[in-house]
Amino acid sequence: VRPSYVLGGRAMRIVYDDKSLENFISEAKEVCEGRPVLVDKFLEDAIEVDVDAISDGDLTVIGGIMEHIEEAGVHSGDSACVLPPHTLGDDILNTIKKYTYALSKELRVKGLMNIQFAIKDDKVFCLEVNPRASRTIPFVSKATGVPLAKIAAKVMAGKKLSELGFTKEVKVKHIAVKESVFPFSRFSGVDIVLGPVMKSTGEVMGIDSSFGIAFYKSQLAAGQNLPLKGRIFISVKNNDKRNIVFIAKKLSDMGFEIIATTGTYKALCSNNIKAMRAGKISEGDSSVLDLIRKNEIALIINTPSGEKGQSDMRPIRSLAVMQGVPCITTMSGAQAAVNGIEAVMKKVFNVKAIQDYGRDIR
Repeated sequence: VRPSYVLGGRAMRIVYDDKSLENFISEAKEVCEGRPVLVDKFLEDAIEVDVDAISDGDLTVIGGIMEHIEEAGVHSGDSACVLPPHTLGDDILNTIKKYTYALSKELRVKGLMNIQFAIKDDKVFCLEVNPRASRTIPFVSKATGVPLAKIAAKVMAGKKLSELGFTKEVKVKHIAVKESVFPFSRFSGVDIVLGPVMKSTGEVMGIDSSFGIAFYKSQLAAGQNLPLKGRIFISVKNNDKRNIVFIAKKLSDMGFEIIATTGTYKALCSNNIKAMRAGKISEGDSSVLDLIRKNEIALIINTPSGEKGQSDMRPIRSLAVMQGVPCITTMSGAQAAVNGIEAVMKKVFNVKAIQDYGRDIR
């Protein structure tokens, strides 16, 4: 059974099989009897996109298009995102813009609107439309130098976009990355795996001329100090073993030492990637926990699968948070992290005021 969102009252949980669904239904019945339970399935391996736009009823202007780094299924408030999109082709972007203009006209929006799309197999799906300001407005405004909330307020008071001088989408030459900030270090034993329930309590931003360095800056601001040397622990689910080979190869070439659980270790060795094997906690092997306590693990890449996979790696993820070890739980996040590490190894990044980026746009 594929993972699905399950909502009952205010509760939300990902379930992996019929038994888990039955257990949740029983719990939901006790907590909120008589309330509906909604079952939803997200698109697997889809790219999520956020669009912020302003309309005055006649003209609609896109403020920014943001490509999420984490795949669809992770709450949009928890996912890092990139402006402008760095992997989407012009045909996909043109479709997104076309849908944005059509939805704005049909909904008769006057002011801000936010649309969340998902791209799966080059097909664009509309997840939701919110005719209001979204949490991404401050990020888009800082990244583009356009005061979107101020303009939208004037539009809602009767002004036209042409009067306000905002008639077309701003094209930026730099890359801006929004990263979420999580309170995990405040709560001992909490699991950090991202899902449909929002866990973040803040946001930060990194800007640079390249995606890698912009992402690295965003991680620094969020308290995730990506290492430039040391040991990396890797344990991924079966579906990710093919993709982790390329990431591990690049890390190995950059001089990192790799430690992996049995399944991941076999996948790496079969592709001539040097690694050390570590047993799972459920097998009685606590060596990885010991290394984390001794501050001998610089980075953890772990994509859990199913309830057993979730619970088996939870102690490692929880200890990593308390020890301040960066822990990545998605393949897309791991790829972005490797890009950032590689970029910083090749080039020392500079600091530039956000006002200077704004002047460059104008």
